Amino acid sequence: MHVIKTVVVAALAASVSFAAQASLDLAKSKGCLGCHTVDKKFVGPGYKDVAAKYKANKNAESMLVGSILKGSSGKWGATPMPPNAVTEAEAKTLAKWVLTL
Repeated sequence: MHVIKTVVVAALAASVSFAAQASLDLAKSKGCLGCHTVDKKFVGPGYKDVAAKYKANKNAESMLVGSILKGSSGKWGATPMPPNAVTEAEAKTLAKWVLTL
């Protein structure tokens, strides 16, 4: 039984790691890292700062999806974020990923 639990935990950890890498790869492929980094402000806020800001907000995912799809301004200073050329499914994947950081 212990072996089965260990295998399940390892599989889940690998799955989470793969999902995180896949989402980082998606962010790279869509040009998100031209303005953002994971851990510090660049042109826009670092993704960890975004996750921290919206941590307690139950609507965070849908708000981020909207910002990704339509762009936003005024949430992080004077520099606006333009709309991104992503599908709604990609925007959801990116938002979920950012909120895990």
